[in-house]
Parts: sequence; C-alpha cells; structure tokens
Amino acid sequence: MSDFSHLDKKGDAVMVDVGGKEITKRTATARSIVKLPPEVFAELSAQDIVTKKGSVFQTAQLAGIMGAKKTSELIPLCHPLPIHKIQLDIQANEEKEIVIDCTVFTEGKTGVEMEALTGASMAALTIYDMCKALSHDIIISTTQLMHKSGGKRDFERE
Repeated sequence: MSDFSHLDKKGDAVMVDVGGKEITKRTATARSIVKLPPEVFAELSAQDIVTKKGSVFQTAQLAGIMGAKKTSELIPLCHPLPIHKIQLDIQANEEKEIVIDCTVFTEGKTGVEMEALTGASMAALTIYDMCKALSHDIIISTTQLMHKSGGKRDFERE
C-alpha cells in the first residue's frame, strides 16, 4: 500500500502533505475524445451546432473551464489550487472525432493533472449532453493525460 500516495499504512484514504514541497511552475494537458455518429458529426463540423442550450463548442469550453476550477470539490483528495490559466481547445480530427485538449497552468506545490483531466471530461460530457437529442450513439472513448511539467518528473505521451 505504500506506493499509493493517497493511502496510509493501514490503507485508509489520506490527503497528501505538500507542505514541504517547493513552489514551481506546473502545467498539464489532458485529452478527451468524443466519437459521434456520422450525421451528428456532419452537423458539428459544418458549423458549431447552436441548440436551445447555446453553441455546443462554446458551452463545452465553459463547462471544461468550470470543471477544472472545481476539481477539488469533485475529487475528494485533490488540493484546491490557485489556477492561473485554463486553455480549452476543441477540434475535429481526420477520424471524424471531436478532440478536446484542456491545459491548466499554475505555480504551486502540487500538479494540475487532475484539473486538466476534469476539464477535458466536463467538456466531453457537455458535448454529449448537447448532442444527445440528435443521437444517443455518442461515445466518450478516451480521457488521458498527454503532458505534465513541473514537480518531481515531467511526462509526455507519444
């Protein structure tokens, strides 16, 4: 159990003590991929669908930003962080998928991976919510960390 930073020696959940860590610049980028049925993809790629709830991509961007900001309220052992910037990019790729990249920046004693993952996830869920009237055959296929820097070790997905 000692390899899990959020478990004590008895296996109980604990918040990691970051008190003795140095403040460093930290960034993380997470990616979520949304697979849409062809008819829904055609609507989105032709122009950002505007629904009764508003523009799909703009609403997803706002949801992603809000989700990243509220990560410590959603995930029990995450530290509340002073987030300096959240950048959300939503694009269609060659495989006719919607690719959401959420990058979070801070200076702190702990990283922003969970904030980036939460932001990308919330944007993907919002796209699902706003497009489900056209089809329920929507798949959120992957959410993964793409990059992190700052702290003990950097990470870059190939």
